[in-house]
Amino acid sequence: MSTVCVHGLGYIGLPTAAMLANSGHDVRGYDVDDDLVASLRDGDVDMNEPGLSEFVERALDGGGLTVVDEVAPAAYHLVCVPTPFDEAERRADLEYVRAASRAVRPVLREGDTVILESTVPPGATHSEMRPILEESGLSADGEFGLAHCPETVLPGDIIAELRANDRIVGGLTAEATAASVALYESFVDGEIRTTAGPTTAEFVKLIQNTARDVNIGLANEIARLAHDYGIDSREAIEMANAHPRVDILRPGPGVGGHCLPIDPWFLGDGSDELDLIAAARRVNDGMVGFVVELLRELVPDLAGKRIAVLGAAYKGNVDDTRMSRGLALARELQHGPEALAPATDGGVSDSASVAVHDPHVSDATLDLRDLDDATRDADAVVVVTDHDEFADLDPAELAERMAEPNVVDATGILDLGRWRDAGFSTRRV
Repeated sequence: MSTVCVHGLGYIGLPTAAMLANSGHDVRGYDVDDDLVASLRDGDVDMNEPGLSEFVERALDGGGLTVVDEVAPAAYHLVCVPTPFDEAERRADLEYVRAASRAVRPVLREGDTVILESTVPPGATHSEMRPILEESGLSADGEFGLAHCPETVLPGDIIAELRANDRIVGGLTAEATAASVALYESFVDGEIRTTAGPTTAEFVKLIQNTARDVNIGLANEIARLAHDYGIDSREAIEMANAHPRVDILRPGPGVGGHCLPIDPWFLGDGSDELDLIAAARRVNDGMVGFVVELLRELVPDLAGKRIAVLGAAYKGNVDDTRMSRGLALARELQHGPEALAPATDGGVSDSASVAVHDPHVSDATLDLRDLDDATRDADAVVVVTDHDEFADLDPAELAERMAEPNVVDATGILDLGRWRDAGFSTRRV
């Protein structure tokens, strides 16, 4: 077992630090957020992730995980920091990666191994981390190890996926790769695959998420085409998928989370060859506008109407709101040109009144309502997140509460026959 310093204690870093500690390693968890460090020292794990609080508490109570406010020397440094997306430039902001590299540099020793887990554009481990770390006077060609091993987990099942998922490791040297594999073998049950260098490992993670984004883009374009022909896209897709060589994914309101809407653009950081990929991005980003079109078929004049948006999380049964399609829809209805009816004087009329409800999200920065408040006197309900709770809604009860019984199901989670029986006019992506 080894000493490990984990840099960044967020969605990936904290579960990884706890996993390493509970696997017998001596782990130091470091983060620049003083409030987060203080909370974790008090045993307060503020993540709505099944089993994570108990898992982290076990690591803290057992002494395997210590939360620190200074970077500690260690045989391994795991960098799990955010890589925000600059929407204007469509590029990765790698300042957190650079800052973590600068933090490691003073404590880096000969024989140590630095592993970047953060999702980055191809080449970033070599071009961004290596020069900063080598300012220590040590060479990544053999005096210390440098590798990339991208994380591949989903919120909602992080602990199980940390253990079960295959991992990809690419080191600058064979020794760096071997040292990294040895660490992951201590807790990963899946296969650990190795590449000749970190750039391939970076590239593989990005194309995994890009493949899903492009496939979802195809499903969403099919949904829009099917709507023009007056047919049910989900029925058509189900029938098409009966063919042994066809596997079309499900359409929906677009793509959220930190990975799928962003990683495809990272691929273009050092290349101009984004054609099909960029087209899929446009299709998926445009699905919020398509949901508005479906809503307009039920409520032609949205100005001043009350719309209940059900879902602020980007996917079902989690509390993660990053790149949320529900919040994007709320903004579109309140401010977007697609949602605003022309005013008689040639200007723009008042926007729709939007109330957002999500049973999994508790965020003081969002104006979220309980279900009763969100749907009372509403002219339509739009289901944007496939939470289990939404599948179980009683349409008859909602119809009594609403001003007009209209529903748009952007996720395919509702039994629309039940809703029509309760008097609802319906639309579905």
